[in-house]
Amino acid sequence: MSDELKIVAQYDKERNIVYVGKKEIAVGGPLPQLDSDERLIRYTSSLCPYCFRILPAIVIERNGSLYIKRTCPDHGEVEEVYFSDSEIFRRFEKYYFEGRGPGHIYTATSAPCPLNCGLCSMHKTHTALLNIDVTNRCDLSCWYCFYFAERAGYVYEPSLDDIKNMIDGLKKQTNIVLSVQLTGGEPTLREDLIDIVKLLRDLGVRHIQLNTHGIKFAKLYIENRDNAVAYTKSLREAGVNTVYLSFDGVTPKTNPKNHWEVPYTLEAFREGGMTSIVFVPTVIKGINDHELGDIINVAAHNMDIVRAVNFQPVSLVGMMRKQERSRYRVTIPDLIKAIEDQTNGEIDKYAWFPVGASVPIARFLELLSPSKRAEFTCHPACGAATYVYVEKKDNGFRFVPITRFIDADGLLDYLNNRVELLSNKPKYLAKLYGLKSVFDILNKFVEWKKVPTEIRNELRSILLDIFIKRNYHALGRFHYRFLFIGMMHFMDEWNYDISRVSRCAVHYALPDGRIVPFCAFNILNDIYRDTPHKSFGIPIQGYLKIYGEKSLAENKYVRSKDIVEKMVKGEPYRKTYAPVLDKLKDYYNILDLEDIDDEVDYA
Repeated sequence: MSDELKIVAQYDKERNIVYVGKKEIAVGGPLPQLDSDERLIRYTSSLCPYCFRILPAIVIERNGSLYIKRTCPDHGEVEEVYFSDSEIFRRFEKYYFEGRGPGHIYTATSAPCPLNCGLCSMHKTHTALLNIDVTNRCDLSCWYCFYFAERAGYVYEPSLDDIKNMIDGLKKQTNIVLSVQLTGGEPTLREDLIDIVKLLRDLGVRHIQLNTHGIKFAKLYIENRDNAVAYTKSLREAGVNTVYLSFDGVTPKTNPKNHWEVPYTLEAFREGGMTSIVFVPTVIKGINDHELGDIINVAAHNMDIVRAVNFQPVSLVGMMRKQERSRYRVTIPDLIKAIEDQTNGEIDKYAWFPVGASVPIARFLELLSPSKRAEFTCHPACGAATYVYVEKKDNGFRFVPITRFIDADGLLDYLNNRVELLSNKPKYLAKLYGLKSVFDILNKFVEWKKVPTEIRNELRSILLDIFIKRNYHALGRFHYRFLFIGMMHFMDEWNYDISRVSRCAVHYALPDGRIVPFCAFNILNDIYRDTPHKSFGIPIQGYLKIYGEKSLAENKYVRSKDIVEKMVKGEPYRKTYAPVLDKLKDYYNILDLEDIDDEVDYA
């Protein structure tokens, strides 16, 4: 515990007012009423989306869906869809584990959650992934984005010393794996990005992830292939393990952000040795939710470097009417059902597990090894995931979720029971019985006859490596043979559940040393993001004087028709989008470009 805890907020209990930053936030309100057609799922707390008053809330079930309700004394009842399938939620609730906490307290618990963030003693989960905003500049202006400089009114770019201090703060937590994502803004606008990556590696960060739209790589590749490959190699050699690549759809309509550039970005990655790419689609109902299956197909076609797809239902930040929110809102079950439909039932709803389902595996591995594992003790509504084996066919792909040949529920129950049974045993006995359990796992919970033939022998070796060797390489073998498909639903002020915030495992580092949960940082953004960033930032006008008029808005990325034509006619475009070329023909006609070849090579 820190000797000098930062005091973030002051709570006047007599007036029920919290003073935090320049805001006054009221606390308390009436408990929402349960209607006759509703069933209570649980009590929780939430925020008023209009004034941010902290309110008692209930999660209720009605007509097969879950909703979160609260009543503000000033703004009335607010209700929002929480999870659109109660059956899936009940199955996910089984994996509701208490976390061990961060092991270090950064801020005093002087006000109700989430107004002490930094982390305080009420936080239940350690930092599994630390986001570091390396800039708030971006050369795009996506309407759904959380954050960019022109809107903020200042430029925020922490120095190398600032970043070192952030990692020093992270290291105060006990028994964690140092894992960092560089984000923004657009991180590749930093000229010293490679130096930042080298610094993280030198500081002992084990996993370094770059969050990017990838346009810089594509521009370099089109202008001078060697420069693109050299830049990619430099980042990889400096320490970048994974690239988190924005990819909202397979057509120009669903993904105007970087549709044309992605193929050239991927080519730069291939040739530069960057072989762990995650496609990250922001999913918006009525905009791109009909292309989820196509996105998975494109990922499967590029599995030589693409390891995962991580869907993110859009966070509807801002004052939107209920009708407008309903127009765009999707929740995790909506995506699960859409993927089932769009993969012809191959990836069904029973293939999915909440993020917390990984906890029994992590805890079992800890029995066999002295080192701690990352525990994603998130709320069941935060995310879901599955792994699929991709079988190549003459006309495409067949997706085989691991749940088709592994009894995942039975395995996780078994591991959880083993952990409870062996945790109090002497270390040598726990390890001995644990190793015996590994062979039980292989014999009892894997239906080897159902394992695809081409992976059967290798899977046995991979699983033995994971449980016996328990190292990064062993897990990497699994990731290179199976496609991970996940989804993380970050909250907004309408569906805000404070019990989710207190379990968050994805955090942001602040330049003042605090570490803040994702859904506090981006929803209570004027408290946790804008104020601290502004104090360390440079006003827009000052930045322009130093770096020139073209350093911000005038330097936004614009693609000409000539460049589009060049990209479309290039081999990387056809190579990347081979599974969906038929769907792209309409767009070629619109652009008055040559027809594309009909032959598709799935090899």
